[in-house]
Amino acid sequence: MKTIDQRRITQRAMAITPFHVMDILAQAKRLEAQGKDIIHMEVGEPDFDTPQPIIAAGIAALKAGKTHYTPALGLPELRQAIATWYECRYQVKVAANRIVVTPGASGGLLLVMGALLEQGHNVLLADPGYPCNRNFARFVEGKAKTVHVDASTNYQLTANHIEQHWDEKTALALVASPSNPTGTVLNKQQLTALSDAITHKNGHLVVDEIYHGLTYDSFDAPTVLSVNQNAFVINSFSKFFGMTGWRLGWLVVPDGYEEVMDRLAQNLFLAAPTMSQYAALAAFSSKTLTILEQRRQIFEQRRNSLLPALQSLGLKVDASPQGAFYIYADCTQLLTDKCPDSMALSKFLLQHAGVAVTPGDDFGHHLAESHIRFAYTANEQRLIQAIARIKNII
Repeated sequence: MKTIDQRRITQRAMAITPFHVMDILAQAKRLEAQGKDIIHMEVGEPDFDTPQPIIAAGIAALKAGKTHYTPALGLPELRQAIATWYECRYQVKVAANRIVVTPGASGGLLLVMGALLEQGHNVLLADPGYPCNRNFARFVEGKAKTVHVDASTNYQLTANHIEQHWDEKTALALVASPSNPTGTVLNKQQLTALSDAITHKNGHLVVDEIYHGLTYDSFDAPTVLSVNQNAFVINSFSKFFGMTGWRLGWLVVPDGYEEVMDRLAQNLFLAAPTMSQYAALAAFSSKTLTILEQRRQIFEQRRNSLLPALQSLGLKVDASPQGAFYIYADCTQLLTDKCPDSMALSKFLLQHAGVAVTPGDDFGHHLAESHIRFAYTANEQRLIQAIARIKNII
């Protein structure tokens, strides 16, 4: 690889931190190319293929010549289908004009940051939390103001955090429910308290709901729109709907924000992928939803098997995941002189056990060196095999 003068790269780009899980995935792929068997528990991607009704709808759209641009805010039929989904699933009415279809949830996050975060102003984020959130803030010349969270608040921001950490430079707070990496969920009372605190500060609340649909123990995560129609919602077809490679997500914005989102979308990405939008029309069909419910039950069974197995290895999980497909575990008891932190332990597990996991460094700084995220996105047999491999080397 050619060496370049890094002084010619913007400070903005240089400030973007690496996504360690992608480096681990690359290392795992190299080991696989050498003939080693790797159990993947690092990347947050469902192992299931996209449901067949969605694939069939995408193929039909291609055959019908549906290959041209859609409006920047998305295919009207899809925006209406998403609005109908909110009414059917949550009993919440959302006008279709408030739906913005984006290239993945990342496209939605870029629009939100671009519209709400001024240069030098803050977004409050939980630490640990999804790493790209703080990097998007930096990319639009804003600042990520991280707040250390732990099991005492279920690893979530609270109204008290808003009171303690909000200042004159803070514009918005971004939370995730279910969250990454911990899988914890905000209930309606917590969302209400958080929303009221932010409204009192005249700020914006943004809620990442991309793992909605993947909740367990008969618990269903409420949408923030059930308590605050002025909140911004980021969602995606990637996780619950199993469409990771189709790169399709959506935003729900408060009434009146459509015009600015339209202008930003036109300039930043023009429109989300057309074929993906037509395919997603089948995501809400009864056939697809039946498949997705079966998969949700499989994820729940995997969590129920993996959680006690990890605990039997000496890993501590002080906030049982209620959703998503992650377990965030304290690995202190597995640390040694050779593996003094979670990053070193992750590399050790990959090299010597063939098990790929994500170190806490990816999710922030708060106790990152003593935590590891396990994704239960492999089948149960492989998860059991991973536990056996780890047990053999610790």
